[in-house]
Order: sequence, then structure tokens, then C-alpha cells
Amino acid sequence: MEIKRVGVVGAGQMGNGIAHVFALAGYDVLLTDVSEDSLTKALATIEKNIDRQVARGKVLPADKRAALERIKTTLKLADLGQCDLIIEAATERETVKQAIFEDLVPHLKPTTILTSNTSSISITRLASRTDRPERFMGFHFMNPVPVMQLVELIRGIATDQETWETLHEVVRKLGKTASSSEDFPGFIVNRILMPMINEAVYTLYEGVGSVQSIDQSLKLGANHPMGPLELADFIGLDTCLSIMNVLHEGLADTKYRPCPLLTKYVEAGWLGRKTQRGFYDYRGEVPVPTR
Repeated sequence: MEIKRVGVVGAGQMGNGIAHVFALAGYDVLLTDVSEDSLTKALATIEKNIDRQVARGKVLPADKRAALERIKTTLKLADLGQCDLIIEAATERETVKQAIFEDLVPHLKPTTILTSNTSSISITRLASRTDRPERFMGFHFMNPVPVMQLVELIRGIATDQETWETLHEVVRKLGKTASSSEDFPGFIVNRILMPMINEAVYTLYEGVGSVQSIDQSLKLGANHPMGPLELADFIGLDTCLSIMNVLHEGLADTKYRPCPLLTKYVEAGWLGRKTQRGFYDYRGEVPVPTR
């Protein structure tokens, strides 16, 4: 099936990045969110990020203008019904995602493919709440979407071959690389990445090292571009905790138990960069460790 019109649900960090790459690749994009303010901010972010690509010579000014013209916004979820492909990129809470799909289903054309950008939640379970589990997949982009090259494709138990092949071709047209994952908690990337971040938080919790020494050790000792605590702040500590809870509950193994310190930071509302405080305090000119 040919995909021409793409709907994106959620205009946050992931949603605006997804809209950005699809528009640059020539797709018509309809972006929706619950507030006009979120949509306005998303369009400004997309333009700023494409400007950065223009400055680096990766995008031509004419292509920027064309891409921005391809993105339309709406506050009505039902308006996405005529899209060929819909990507849900709302908050990482299963009840929210289920409600979105249940509200969408009555408005969809029969051929529309539904996908979720979830980083850990069961695709089979999400698909079961729709009228088309065979045309439902996990479509997990990495953050930041315009920069990261990988997209995880996750089949639910009912996903058919045509849907998988269609999305594989879409990833190719975006200029990215697809990796196929089975539908188990955390898929591939977060099954490996999040326990590492959680272990870094335990290392801090147990006093083995400070925020600075832990991040410096992994950057210089393992050649990671970002330290694990710095990366956790970038991802969002609430998202990290949510994924660890999915791993812990879904795999029933104590090695996935979220660190109590991670829980405490989330309870405090210190969620990382998006709230200006996490393992680092970002309110000054230079990030300062909070422990």
C-alpha cells in the first residue's frame, strides 16, 4: 500500500520530530494535540530545527519551505481519519494511548494503518483495543527524531506481512534504518538501555560515585557520547521510570526493579531537562549536578 498522508497524534518532543522528518521526506502531515499552544510551539520547533539543518547544508532553503507547507494542524482527532498512516506519539501511559485509539477507530478509512511510537508498551495489547490488529504496529523512533537513524518496527501477534512491508518501505523513504523487534517489554533498545541507566542511578544511590564521576566514567571509559544520568535527564526521568516499570511488571525479574532514587526524583517533579531539574540543575548557564 502507498502511504501519502500521515497523521501524528501528539505535538511534543517526539511528535514534532516525527512530523518534521515525514514532511521533509515528501509526505503530507496532519499534526494534532489537545491544545493550540502545543501545536504552535511544535511548528516553531520544527522550523527552528530545519533551519539548523539548512545552516549545516543538509537541507536546501526551498526544501524547508516545501516541508513546512506540507504540515497542517488540527485540534480534532477525528480529522486524522482519512490519513493512510497514523502515528500515536502521546505520553507513555497505556490508558492514554488506548483512549486515543478508541476515539480514532470510528473515523478511520478501512485501509488506514495504525501505529504507536511507544518505547515499551505491548503492541499486541494496544492493537486489541482497535478494529484492525492486523494493520497495527509499533513504530518506535529514537530521540531526537531528525538526528537518530534507527526506527524499531514491532509486530503485534496479529500484524500482517503487508503492513510490515509497507512500514519498512516508509522507513527507507525517510532515509532511516529499520530494526525488527518482537513484541516483548522494552523491545530491543530500551530492553538494553534502560537497565543501564537504572544501574547508573543505583550506583549513585549507593554512593559508589557522584553524578559527575558516573557520567564521566561512562563517557571516557566506555566512549559513550553522553553519560547515563545526563541521558536520563534528556529522555525524561518520568519516561525512564515508566519503561522500567513496564520491564519489571512484564518480565517479572528483580533485575528490572526501578531504583528508589529514580522514583524519588519523579515524585519531586525533577524530571530532567524539561523541568529544568533532574540529576543536573539546568537553571543556570551551566548544568550543575544535584547530588
